[in-house]
Amino acid sequence: MFESLTEKLNKVFEDLRRHGKLSEADVDRAMREVKLALLEADVNYKVVRKFTDRVKERSIGAEVSKALNPAQQVIKIVNEELIATLGQAEPLALKGERPHVILMVGLQGSGKTTAAAKLAKKLRSQGERVLLVAADIYRPAAIKQLQQLGERVEVPVFSLPGAKPVQICREAFESAKRAGQSVVILDTAGRSQLDDELMNELAGIRNTVRINEILLVVDAMIGQEALNIAEGFNKVLPVSGLVFTKIDGDARGGAAISIREVTGIPIKFLGTGESVDALEVFDPVRVANRILGMGDILGLIERAEAAYGDDQNIEDAERMLKGQFTLEDFAKQLKAIKKMGPLGQVLGMMPGQFGAVAKQIDPHDAEKQLVVVEAIIGSMTRQERRDPSILNASRRRRIAAGCGKAVQDVNRLIKQFRDIQTLMKQFQKTGGRGNIGKLFG
Repeated sequence: MFESLTEKLNKVFEDLRRHGKLSEADVDRAMREVKLALLEADVNYKVVRKFTDRVKERSIGAEVSKALNPAQQVIKIVNEELIATLGQAEPLALKGERPHVILMVGLQGSGKTTAAAKLAKKLRSQGERVLLVAADIYRPAAIKQLQQLGERVEVPVFSLPGAKPVQICREAFESAKRAGQSVVILDTAGRSQLDDELMNELAGIRNTVRINEILLVVDAMIGQEALNIAEGFNKVLPVSGLVFTKIDGDARGGAAISIREVTGIPIKFLGTGESVDALEVFDPVRVANRILGMGDILGLIERAEAAYGDDQNIEDAERMLKGQFTLEDFAKQLKAIKKMGPLGQVLGMMPGQFGAVAKQIDPHDAEKQLVVVEAIIGSMTRQERRDPSILNASRRRRIAAGCGKAVQDVNRLIKQFRDIQTLMKQFQKTGGRGNIGKLFG
C-alpha cells in the first residue's frame, strides 16, 4: 500500500545523503518534497502540515547540526515523527468478567465478516475460547458466509433464525457464558452509508450486552473517506479501535497515517490479504519502518516462527543452513516459505539493499517457479529425493515426463540445488560474510 510513498521518500533521503552538512535551505527543500509525497499519498493536509513543521523544527536544531551524519539524523527524526503520527499501539482491552465481547461495526463491503473470522482465529491461537455471532440478518448469505468462515478457523458460530440482532447478541452472550467461552465476536450488519437505522441498532446491542471493544472495520481503498466514516461512527458509538482491511491493495495509504491524529481512534489490526491468517497486530514502529524502506525484520521473524512452528521444521532448517540437506528437505522448506504468506509481501518486508533487490523480483513469477520446483521434486522417487547423485539421464527424462516439464527444467533444478548446498556450506564456514550477495543473487 505504501510502495509509492516509500519510493518518493527514499529519493528525498538519497538527496540529503549527498550533502556533508545540511543548511536550512537544504532542509526546506527536503521538507517541500516530503510534504508533496505525503499529500500525493492521500495523507490529510492538516496532518501533513503539522508533521513537516515538527520535522523541520527539529532538523534545523542542535540535534542535527552537531550530528556526525546530519542526513541520517534527519531520517531518524522523520521516522520518530511518523511513529508519533501513527500513534501508540494499543492491545485489545480483554479484561474483567468473561466472556469478553467485541462488537464489529462498519459499512457494507468493508470486509467486516472476514475480519471477524480472522480475529477469531488469532484469538483462538492465543488460547481463547471464541464464539462468532451472526448478527447480520439483512445481507443475503451473510450468516452462511460466517458459518463457512467459522468452519475454516475452527470456531463455532451462533445464529438464531427469525430473531432480531439485539436478541441474537443477547442470547449469544448468555450461551457463551454457560459454555465457558472467553471471547464473543459480534458480526453486525453493514450499510451502504451511515444512517439512523444502523446506528440505533448498534446502540441497542451496546445497551443490551456488556461490550469490551467496538472495532470499526474500514476499507483502506476508500482513502480520505475513511476519516469521515470513523468520525461518523464515533459520534454515536465509542469506537475503541480500527481494523484497516485490504492494505495489500494499491491504496495510497494516507488515511492509515492520518486517522489516529484526526480522530484519536487507535488502529489495532491490519488486514494484509484474503486468507484467514492475514491479520496483523498494528505496530506503528514496524509500519513506519516499512514506509521509510527500512523493512520489517520482526514481521519476517514472526512469519518464519509460524511457518517453522515445530521442532522438526526448525531442525530441518538448521540442517539446510549447514548444507546437509536433500531434495526432500528442500521441498519441505519451500512449503514452509509458502506458509509465510504471499511472496510479494514477504519480499517487501526485507530491509535496505535486500529490500531493493527483492523489489526487482516479480513475486508472481517467483511463485510460479516454486510450483514448478514442487512438481519436479514430486515426480521423483523417495530414493531420488534423498540421494540426488543417482539422477542419471534416463531418470531425469522420466521425471520430466512425469511432471510435464522439459528435461532442461529438471537439470536446472538439480544445478540450483547443488549450488545452494555449496553456498550454504560456505555460508556456514564464513559466518555469512562475503556470501550475502550471492545468496540474494
